[in-house]
Amino acid sequence: MNRWLLGARPKTLPAAIVPVAVGTAVAFGDGGVIWWRALAALVVSLALQIGTNFANDYSDGIRGTDGENRVGPPRLVGDGLATAGEVKRAAFASFGVAAVVGLALSLAVGPELLVLGALSIAAGWFYTGGPRPYGYAGLGEVFVFVFFGLVATIGSAYIQESGLSFVSVMAGIVVGFPVTALLIINNLRDIPGDTESGKQTLAVRLGDAATRKLYGVAIALGFVLLLPLASARIGALAGLVALPLAVGGLKTVFGGALGRDLIPVLGSTGKVEMVHGLALAVGLAFT
Repeated sequence: MNRWLLGARPKTLPAAIVPVAVGTAVAFGDGGVIWWRALAALVVSLALQIGTNFANDYSDGIRGTDGENRVGPPRLVGDGLATAGEVKRAAFASFGVAAVVGLALSLAVGPELLVLGALSIAAGWFYTGGPRPYGYAGLGEVFVFVFFGLVATIGSAYIQESGLSFVSVMAGIVVGFPVTALLIINNLRDIPGDTESGKQTLAVRLGDAATRKLYGVAIALGFVLLLPLASARIGALAGLVALPLAVGGLKTVFGGALGRDLIPVLGSTGKVEMVHGLALAVGLAFT
């Protein structure tokens, strides 16, 4: 695989696609969508995700936290596939794309998007970058829930409707839990290596048993909270089609799997997040 495609981490991109699809579906169900804005929102979301991935690769690489005991896929800096400078420039280029396209949206919608965009870029960089990265302080899950759940979903509806609604806010909450589950399972897998390198993720702080329970809660809430959303838009129940896909991963997690045995759960959780989100989008769009 091309090293830059590897560094962009394609398997993480559904986390950027789903919230835009759901937020746009909310607006479509309310009466209409300006399609160039929806496309621009998708570009911004993808660029932020890719930029965050490169920034994470760069910062972990120069800190040496992508060490020999790491279980996950290769990293550009940590595995010597690219220099730190190259990866840093790739991160800035991705964030630059998000900024330029976001500026176009702000000119059409309002200056509040400039603030939101600046916060999103800063959050992506300081996740593992800067002198006190919050991802090393156990706040990574909060970042994912807020920016790839609430902000991306509600924001995608907002640029169409110029306002907030119960449906858009509730949809953002529903989307946030499955995508957060992706990070939870990733960090559960990496507890031994992160502990050794001094990376104090939430999983390291909580410990193995509590992190497994947290994963279960995040998956469960992604489905349970479809019910209050359905009280306003019955099509939200379409998201329940992903429920059978979650069973295998939950069995593996609560069966005590460790290390590489958790990698398939990461893949299955990604499928849950994608099917859950896209089914939810269809349901919200047409009811």
